[in-house]
This record gives sequence, structure tokens and C-alpha cells, in this order.
Amino acid sequence: MSISHAPPDSSEPDISPISASEDAAPAAPSKAGAPHTPDSRDAVATTDQGLGPVPLVPIVPASSRRARVPRWLRRTSGPVLLLALWQLLSSTGLLTADVLASPGRIAQVARDMVADGSLPSAMGTSLQRVAAGLLLGSLVGTGLALLSGLFRIGEDLVDASVQMLRTVPFVGLIPLFIIWFGIGEAPKVAIITLGVTFPLYLNVYAGIRGVDAQLIEAGESLGLSRWGLVRHVVLPGALPGAMTGLRYSLGISWLALVFAEQVNADSGIGFVMVQARDFLRTDVIVVCLVVYAFLGLLADFIVRSLERLLLQWRPTFTGR
Repeated sequence: MSISHAPPDSSEPDISPISASEDAAPAAPSKAGAPHTPDSRDAVATTDQGLGPVPLVPIVPASSRRARVPRWLRRTSGPVLLLALWQLLSSTGLLTADVLASPGRIAQVARDMVADGSLPSAMGTSLQRVAAGLLLGSLVGTGLALLSGLFRIGEDLVDASVQMLRTVPFVGLIPLFIIWFGIGEAPKVAIITLGVTFPLYLNVYAGIRGVDAQLIEAGESLGLSRWGLVRHVVLPGALPGAMTGLRYSLGISWLALVFAEQVNADSGIGFVMVQARDFLRTDVIVVCLVVYAFLGLLADFIVRSLERLLLQWRPTFTGR
């Protein structure tokens, strides 16, 4: 308490400061240092004052507050608009049939080719060539990558040669393949095999060498053998790279097929394109290109589905 020095009979009021502890109302007891949190008594007091309880508003991300458009609609809007523009240019005469046939004409030609059986037969032959080349290329590329990635002596013997060969355009080897294997199916499958091998080798090798060394040390500390480390640590860690390499290899396999089937081929989609080129049939050429694109998209969809199945343990960012 403060003490005033004014005489008792003085008329001046006592203006000495008053302690805050004497002036303030007694506070409710609470734990020292603990922040005040509203409880049921606060809610009752707020209700008694007529204000009502304050509702809790959840925080919603801005991305989820946007108008939801179906994803399939967004993905198909671009191709549909492109087809509409293409048809408009063809209908107005700005794009002549000698340069590029209209989408309607291409659809009619595709129906005719399916009806007479020429297109399904050509697709079946091309699929057989791609399947054979992809199988051989996958075996060779994966085997070389395992040998080079798991063993240092394998890297010394294999990696330098593969790195030199992959810089050689595989299309430039077509004359040699024709001399070596003739003009039958062997050179076509060999071209596809060569195009598939190198992307798969690079990605599998990078996946093996990209495995975290701490995981290897943890496996060794748990008593895993060398084969156990390869099976439970190295191969699962290299699987994402292998799937990426497989997707690249599929894309290159269709590119190699285009070149392979235009050299001394008597069947397949490439053979149909060569015949259409000789007769200036742009509609047939576009039909074959659409088939190539559709088959490549179907193969990529299969690989992506396989990725989701085999890589469920790896959470990834899927966009917003």
C-alpha cells in the first residue's frame, strides 16, 4: 500500500497511485503460465448475453473452393477443339484434301479399312513385331543394367561399350541389319530391339546406383545376405527407374517400328503408309498415324497401371 505524506487536515485529495493488485477485481484461479482457454462457462456467458456461441469455421484450401470440372472433360477438351478447328479449315477450303484430308474423310476411310480387314491385319503384324522386339530389348537391357549396376567389374566391362553404342543412331544401322539378317522379319525385330535396349539400360542402371547407401547399411546391420540386399533393397529401390525406362522404351519401339516397316516390308502399318504415299493418299496416311498414336497411348496406359500396382508403397505428388 502506498503512503500519503499530506497532513490529515489537508483539503487536497490523495492522488497517490494505487496498486493494480488493489484496484483490479480478483481473477479466477488458474495454473501458472497456462493460457486461458474457453470452456463451457464462457459459452454459457456468451449465450446469456444474447450473442450466441461463435461457430467454428473450417479452413478450406483455395484449390478445393474452385468450381469442380470433371477431369475427363478437361483432358478431352483440347483434342476436341483441335478436331473442330481442323474440320472448320477443311470445310472452308483453307485446308485442301491434297494437303491434309478432313476428319470426316479420315473417319470414313478408317471404317472402310476396318470393314475390308486390311487395317486389323496390319495392326496384328505390327503388334507382333513390337512385342518381339520389346521382349528381346527388355531382356538385354535389363540384364546388362543388372550386371553393370550390381558389380563393379561388370560396370568396367559393359558400361563404356553401351555408352558408345547408344550414341549411334539405330536408324543408321538399318543397311547393316539388312546385309546381316536379310529382308525378312529379323532386321525389323533387331531394329526395335536396339531401340528398346538403351533407354531401359540407362534407367535401370541409374535406379540401381541411386539406391540410398543408408538403406544398404541398414540391411547389412539386419543380417541380410548379398542376395537378400539385392532382392529386398536394391531391386525395389530401382523399380521406379525401371518403370520409367519401360515407358521410354515403349515410345521408341513404335518409332523404330515406323522405320523398320518402311524398309522392304510387305505387311504392317508401315507398309500401308508406304503404299498410301505412292498414291498420294493423305487420308490413309493419317489413319495409320492415328493407329500408331492409339497403340502407343494404350501401351503407355498399361505401363502406368502397372506402376500404380507395383509402386503402391511410394506416395507421390499427383498435382492440384
